[in-house]
Amino acid sequence: AITENPQSFGNFLYGLMGRLKRILLWVLGVYITIPFIVKLCPSIQAKLVFLNFVRLPYFIDLKRPQDHGLNHTFNFYLQPETGVNIGVWHTVPDQMWKEAQGKDREWYDSTFKSPYPVMLYLHGNAGTRGGDHRVQLYKVLSLLGYHVVTFDYRGWGDSDGSPSERGMTSDALFLYQWVKERVGSKPLNVWGHSLGTGVATNLVRHLCDRGTPPNSLVLESPFTNIREEAKSHPFSMVYRYLPGFEWFFLDTISANDIRFASDENVDHISCPLLILHAEDDSVVPFNLGKKLYNIASQSKSLSGHKLQFIPFPVSLAYKHKFIYRSPELPHILRYSS
Repeated sequence: AITENPQSFGNFLYGLMGRLKRILLWVLGVYITIPFIVKLCPSIQAKLVFLNFVRLPYFIDLKRPQDHGLNHTFNFYLQPETGVNIGVWHTVPDQMWKEAQGKDREWYDSTFKSPYPVMLYLHGNAGTRGGDHRVQLYKVLSLLGYHVVTFDYRGWGDSDGSPSERGMTSDALFLYQWVKERVGSKPLNVWGHSLGTGVATNLVRHLCDRGTPPNSLVLESPFTNIREEAKSHPFSMVYRYLPGFEWFFLDTISANDIRFASDENVDHISCPLLILHAEDDSVVPFNLGKKLYNIASQSKSLSGHKLQFIPFPVSLAYKHKFIYRSPELPHILRYSS
């Protein structure tokens, strides 16, 4: 038994090392294969940008915003183009909460004639208009006296179609025009978060180019352009220093006609601009929001318009999507408008 034990242990180690070697070879094979798969199938990279297939929270009924404490919100559907229906929520100001109970869409539409301002909210990737951090922001804005109009882009939530930058921007423009027809000269503002900041600057650039800017633009956790964001995103960490990273991954994003070039758009924006960013944001790094602000500060079209950059320190732990928790937000919005 004394002579057999060392031999058995040696066999065990030999077998273990063989298994570990096979596992490492398999992992290495997968690591090398993925960039080629992404390059050969660019649609995969587009899905990773949009993440519209990630529907969180699960089992949510978007037809029932009241299930999320939004019992002064009405769900309905609009058609930006033939064959495409998109889901929309309209939350009235908290001051109209009691009157809103049990009302129909005609009543909600009529409330746009009230003196309260409107915020068109453009959400980021993944999830739906019913995401918890989004719902919490609607509640904050409603308490501040805003109508909040939000929607799921085509391909998100219960909206029809497939996602694309062009389609998202087209949907945002359609919703903006739809709201503008109802509010007339009353204040209409645009708020974009994360990927939605790219949609927001696309939208506002278009509006400013035609001489009809919104009253203000708020960018929460913005980036400069999608290539810089993709390069900085945690998902790219394992490939960031791989030779050919840009060719495999970033050029593939461009091949999908996805740019979200906010750094270019700010040169065409002519309305008050407020940028909010948490220093501990690990999804869209703080330095990208700061860089966008620095570019915007050199924009001739923004000259004469209020431009602010509000950082939120690490100690507050607001990260990528919890700026709505800031007790300073009401003051910030009042001062920026």
